[in-house]
Amino acid sequence: MAMNAAALKVNVKNLRRDSIIIIDSDSCGEKDLKKALYETDDPIKELGLNPDRVLACPISTMVQEVLKDVDMDARGRLRCKNMFALGVVSWLFDRPLEQAEHFISKKFAKKEIIRQANIAALHGGYSYAANTHASVGTPFVIEGAPQDSGIYLDVTGNKATAFGLIAGAERAGLKLFLGSYPITPATDILHFLAKYKSLDVITVQAEDEIAGICTAIGASYAGRLGVTSTSGPGVALKSEAINLAVIAELPLVVVDVQRGGPSTGMPTKSEQTDLLQAMFGRNGESPLVVIAPTSPSKCFDAAYEAVKLAVEHMTPVILLSDAYLGNGSVAWRLPDYEQYPAIKPHYVDQYKGEEPWMPYMRDPETLVRYWSVPGPGALPYRTGGLEKDNKTGAISTDGANHDLMVHKRYDKIQHIAEVIPPLTVEGDVEDADLLIVGWGSTYGHLSDACQLLRKKGHKVAHTQFTIINPMPKNTEEIMRRYPRVVVAEQNLGQMAMLLRTKVEGVKFHQYNEVQGQPLKVERLVAAFEEILNEQL
Repeated sequence: MAMNAAALKVNVKNLRRDSIIIIDSDSCGEKDLKKALYETDDPIKELGLNPDRVLACPISTMVQEVLKDVDMDARGRLRCKNMFALGVVSWLFDRPLEQAEHFISKKFAKKEIIRQANIAALHGGYSYAANTHASVGTPFVIEGAPQDSGIYLDVTGNKATAFGLIAGAERAGLKLFLGSYPITPATDILHFLAKYKSLDVITVQAEDEIAGICTAIGASYAGRLGVTSTSGPGVALKSEAINLAVIAELPLVVVDVQRGGPSTGMPTKSEQTDLLQAMFGRNGESPLVVIAPTSPSKCFDAAYEAVKLAVEHMTPVILLSDAYLGNGSVAWRLPDYEQYPAIKPHYVDQYKGEEPWMPYMRDPETLVRYWSVPGPGALPYRTGGLEKDNKTGAISTDGANHDLMVHKRYDKIQHIAEVIPPLTVEGDVEDADLLIVGWGSTYGHLSDACQLLRKKGHKVAHTQFTIINPMPKNTEEIMRRYPRVVVAEQNLGQMAMLLRTKVEGVKFHQYNEVQGQPLKVERLVAAFEEILNEQL
């Protein structure tokens, strides 16, 4: 839907070949075309579009006519153009108007004139399309999405992340503390959580990124669930404090809503370029857990899982969302969080050893140290950024002790692979000629590409990482199962680099884009077909 000629010109590169285009013909006059730097008076022909797929409607004129009796000025009427366009689209795809009417009535329940105007514009667009027999020969059929019964909310990925953190803290029996500093595109998480003081959520807008994470670490030491939210530049500033949580072995959730970089980069665009920063962007051997949600609704599950792993394994967890997920919106069914796995903090009262408890004694199987929360009756201990004695927690510069502690912290994270779900494969699981590998927010695009390739007769499978460190136990087995493997991501090959270090001898093809926009399915299909056509 292009409201003017300039919008059509800018966005035409993102359209599929069989896309249907509706354009406001009132905004395609000589002056408009000149302003948009067209060279001819026929934008459709100049842009190489199929005229049979273009529906030109005098939307501005028709909206003014439809709303002429509504008590609004001309400028206010024009703000209803989008509802007129929705009416046209509803006619083209044979969709009823009841849902749109319900949405408008709910949205503008306290603004009766605006409600009436938008509903009138909606019906006006539908009637215009019906009376002019508008048609673009669409092959698409839009059916209602099957929905399970329940309560549905319209949530963004950032909002779902906030809800997941609240649910995780509640299930763990902890109070949630967010120490944060506003940064695009993660600020919404701070805004959402600030509304839930009634659920014992405390939010602090600190003076900078470093102060934000340090307050979260302090809250974690004091027995709360410490969380901080940020984006790539903020992770760089927080790296020393993340390391403090690593060596102190305290639960901490760091939400990184990735954006275009480096430096200030493109704050409103989306990338997957913080993966190696999350894995290795700290001094020393600094292992932690890295999780990446696959959709806006799955941000809830990922945040809940981040809380569970942080609390049960006494470790920082970095949650790699991105601008595409964080700002993306979806109808989300409110879950029964009692159905989610229990979260059991690793408190010191679980210590069953024969020796008297000391601060860095660990569970012999998981290597997780016990959480002693300060307060009356607590078992005191010291913490900080200096290396600790492997039992007492006293400062130690002994080389053998340091080597032991480095290995214990590393092995503790690797042991988490025993409790996380294995990688799953969809598509031609047993006999695919190509395995498509992705992580995080690219799931939908890669899944669609896989399905299209299969419809064209290719044998293709697809797997998507949601927990990247530690990698699932069956990672190597799956990577070796298929003759061709391609890793598709919105960076220059960071996940492919990690996989090469984990799975030697497998040739990992790469598909990489860093344009700040979601991957295009058509481009993916074309690139994957080239790989399929290569001789083994």
